[in-house]
Amino acid sequence: MTAAAVLAGCQSGGATPLSLSGLTETADSMDPKGADACPLSYDIAKAAKAAGLEGEARPGHADGGDEPVASAEGGKRARPEEALAQNPGALVSCDFLIGREDVVVHTAATRDRQAINPLAPVIQQRAGMDLEALTAYLKQAGDAAAGKPVVAASGNLAAVRLKLDGEGDAFLVVAVGDSPGAQDSGRVSALAKALAGQVQ
Repeated sequence: MTAAAVLAGCQSGGATPLSLSGLTETADSMDPKGADACPLSYDIAKAAKAAGLEGEARPGHADGGDEPVASAEGGKRARPEEALAQNPGALVSCDFLIGREDVVVHTAATRDRQAINPLAPVIQQRAGMDLEALTAYLKQAGDAAAGKPVVAASGNLAAVRLKLDGEGDAFLVVAVGDSPGAQDSGRVSALAKALAGQVQ
């Protein structure tokens, strides 16, 4: 699947099957400085409605800044010491707003299992975990079936293993807000599940 196919799926509103090669091509095609639109087929408004979250849902940042709303790692830009070089793959991150809350959606795919591992620093920071809690959470999420959200104890972050079109492993991680414990974990889980359903 090409980057153009991913974009076509986003524009048409249809679900676009996710593949390792497609996500890698999308990441490789992005400007290293970031992009002004999410290149993946996420309909944040539809997902927010399904999760019962109120407020306008759109790409952007709560602080109103003009920073890019999408960025990429891995692929051809991965350095030998990085996780996405050691387990080849790619990560695309997209920033959204739901009401006044920042929502970050990370999508990672790798050749081998545990595509969640490159997201460990993000998970630890967003969910306020110590190393022991992070290790336990990565195992819990890694053991879960595809399509089943695993919510962190903080309640503001959820991870879902995605079904890939072809070989490899993939995860979606959604973080809502910057304050662990301030979110409804049920709605965060529902948001993650709705977004995962849009790309698999």
